[in-house]
Amino acid sequence: MVVGDASLDIDTLVVGAGPGGYVAAIRAAQLGQSVLIVDKQYVGGVCLNVGCIPSKALISAAHQYESIGKAADFGIEVGEAKVDFGKVQEFKNGVVKKLTGGVSSLLKANKVEYFQGEVMFINENEARVFNDQEAPRYRFKNCIIATGSRPIELKAFPYGGRIVSSTGALALQEVPKSMVVIGGGYIGIELGQMFAKFGTKITVIEGSDTILPGFDKDMSNLVAKKLKSSQADIITGAQAQSAEQTDTAVTVTYKVGDKVETVTADYLLVTVGRRPNTDGELGLDLINMKVTDRGLVEVDEQCRTSIPHIYAIGDITAGPALAHKAMYEGRIAAEVIAGQSSVVDYKCVPAVCFSDPECASVGYSETEAKEKGHNVKMGKFPFAGNGRALSLNAAEGFVKLVSDADTGLVLGAQIVGVEASNMIAEIGLAIEMGATLEDLALTVHAHPTLGEIVLDAAEVALGHPIHTVAR
Repeated sequence: MVVGDASLDIDTLVVGAGPGGYVAAIRAAQLGQSVLIVDKQYVGGVCLNVGCIPSKALISAAHQYESIGKAADFGIEVGEAKVDFGKVQEFKNGVVKKLTGGVSSLLKANKVEYFQGEVMFINENEARVFNDQEAPRYRFKNCIIATGSRPIELKAFPYGGRIVSSTGALALQEVPKSMVVIGGGYIGIELGQMFAKFGTKITVIEGSDTILPGFDKDMSNLVAKKLKSSQADIITGAQAQSAEQTDTAVTVTYKVGDKVETVTADYLLVTVGRRPNTDGELGLDLINMKVTDRGLVEVDEQCRTSIPHIYAIGDITAGPALAHKAMYEGRIAAEVIAGQSSVVDYKCVPAVCFSDPECASVGYSETEAKEKGHNVKMGKFPFAGNGRALSLNAAEGFVKLVSDADTGLVLGAQIVGVEASNMIAEIGLAIEMGATLEDLALTVHAHPTLGEIVLDAAEVALGHPIHTVAR
């Protein structure tokens, strides 16, 4: 590396090594670019290190623990299960280490140069990358900004001590006896339900009238029912107001209507959204980049910012803060830089919550399809009518297909139930390829599998169901 004011030339500078950034860097390198990727913390970003991957590892461990208690349902007798949460954390950390190591190897194999440090734009074509040891200056032809987001910290609930963010909750070294969760969105529900399975007494405080407000209400109701079976309290239409900590507990004051209530627990987990990382020393204001009042970078359909050779992807742009959205945009931006005519198309970006049961959706909901002017036809089939679901002792849930009654085109789907996160991909492909209900119904699905529920839902919509009575 060169230290001082001499500039090094690079084709593409990628700022941020999370899912969007590392995918963009690898794709740009594959397309012939010389690429430098910079991240101030770690390869893999929030998702691989302190977000979606470690949370799913802990959720999987919680499922395993819970399943032992249900072994008797299958006629299997086992002794009392015990949790060594330190070893659970070791398992989680092992998964993270394997994946981040894999990403580092992929960057190296694709000849992407990695620098651990921060970036500060000097002008539209130059940036200083720096850490405690060095501060080289780079001149770039193109740049992709993928700096991600961080948990929103409320003034009334500052992180520290007994008040934790999702990152802090994932790092706890013991299972709390009790926990209050402010925010009933997908992060709060995933983590709250995970701890509930390990035996934590959970209280969820949510401002809207239902948990998981972005999902179909029938879906969120099933998750709420399962949470309550774990002795969790769900308080909706509530506004958290303040918290008081001691060395061993935290007391939260909240308001429902005109009534003020309190609840005390070992920890308070605050999950009220995420804030884009576009502030700080990055210097977007110095290069006059257009940023909204919420800190989101304005981009076009090819991920270009107001500065044509600088691109922005992921959580710092409009839309859901999802790793797979960032990865998709990263590929698009790299291809546009290489001269390809790629553009973003968000109609098939799935949303998934790894709750119990899992929730997944893609495309239009029934309401959205009607708002778009479609003559809507629905098809719904329950997991309870599927042999594989019953053999898994997982009969909760349904597949709901949304289609256009005039053309038969599949417009969307909502799935709640075991393995919904995997099942939703078939519907995404159907929408992407312009498939119809008949295409789904004529596709031979292996028996017995959960995928057959999609076929059955298509047949319900077509009016000739085999595994239920036509209505």
